[in-house]
Amino acid sequence: MMLRYAAPGLAALSLLAAPAGASDLTALSDQERDAFGAEVRQYLLENPEVIVEAINILEQRQAEAEALADEELVAAKADELFNDGYSWVGGNPDGDVTLVEFMDYRCGFCRRAVPEVDQVLKEDGNIRLVIKEFPILGEASMISSRFAIATKQVAGDDAYKQVHDALMAYDGDVNDTALRRIGEGLGLDVEPILAAMEGEAVTQQIARTRALAQELKISGTPTFVLDSEMLRGYLPADRMLDLVNEIRNDRG
Repeated sequence: MMLRYAAPGLAALSLLAAPAGASDLTALSDQERDAFGAEVRQYLLENPEVIVEAINILEQRQAEAEALADEELVAAKADELFNDGYSWVGGNPDGDVTLVEFMDYRCGFCRRAVPEVDQVLKEDGNIRLVIKEFPILGEASMISSRFAIATKQVAGDDAYKQVHDALMAYDGDVNDTALRRIGEGLGLDVEPILAAMEGEAVTQQIARTRALAQELKISGTPTFVLDSEMLRGYLPADRMLDLVNEIRNDRG
């Protein structure tokens, strides 16, 4: 028996929305199936906003699923993320919220994020910052990270922060001459740092951070981890501060 439609698309949509078993499209004849397909097509042509609505719902569900998966990854790797024992820690070391940043010195968006992160730390005052050296943009990135890490190992945290800031602002070629100029300009004894750059300790730290990033499915910079949330990409300060407040509110 041919399907009858009271209004364009309504019967077709009711079939799609019906519980499993209530209607079986495979039981339709070829003629009925063609008619059904024509009605669905006509309805969508007359009501294209339905397609947009469906896509929006799908994207929302995918985003929610990805956020949940990220939270599970962060929970599984919390110690390595927040307390690895080698990454530089700044902001308020005793802060109630930790912000982790995977960064690359040659990354334009990482550079854009510098004043945003500084603003967040200044305005809030209770955020702990962890910097993850994640050189992924070529040789200059790797050399810069090796120099920064070696500086921390040889000269300490304060020297690292100075070098980190200088490298984030530096636009020239990265070579021994440039690194000496940067280090000496900061009053550092550069030779021991240069000697340590290719050492196993530096290599192992970079390898461990890369392995962690791979496990967390991080492939770009900057990537932030804020408490349990993964924030992939650049974020302005006001958005980060809003997220910090949401985290504290959720804790009660």
